[in-house]
Amino acid sequence: MEFPKAEIEALWCPWRVEYFEIEKRNQNFLSEAAQASDDAAHLVITRRKNVFLMMNRYPYSVGHLMVVPYRKTAELSSLGENEILELWALAVHAQTLLRETMKAQGFNLGLNLGIPAGAGVADHLHLHIVPRWEGDTNFMPILGRTRLLSEGLQTLYEKLMAAQSRLAG
Repeated sequence: MEFPKAEIEALWCPWRVEYFEIEKRNQNFLSEAAQASDDAAHLVITRRKNVFLMMNRYPYSVGHLMVVPYRKTAELSSLGENEILELWALAVHAQTLLRETMKAQGFNLGLNLGIPAGAGVADHLHLHIVPRWEGDTNFMPILGRTRLLSEGLQTLYEKLMAAQSRLAG
């Protein structure tokens, strides 16, 4: 099968319009997800003692997950050793889930610390895990008319939860 380059000409992320149309964006959604009892409503996949794994509700790429400390902090240096260990352990878990559900072949992992670095929520750090595939394009083609087709958040959430159950038992 040949890569359909001619058909990939425009970025298509219809769920992003919901984010851009929000006049007053909720800057506390990470803290709210940390304290929530309804994980599905907040797209929380896994909880550990110090951090949790959740889906990005407004992803640029399907499968974009985030590991978030419960404790609200903007500084990586303020995290304790256990928080750091759990942060990276859940990043590994996220990669396992994305390989299992989406056949991800690679990953971009990153922290945007501070507004100049692109942090959308500057006061509550979070680690991004973005799945990638060979022949996939990077984020730069957003400006170059690359089309991105995705499955819905709820469908993927259900797949990730099912994979997590299979892997656990």
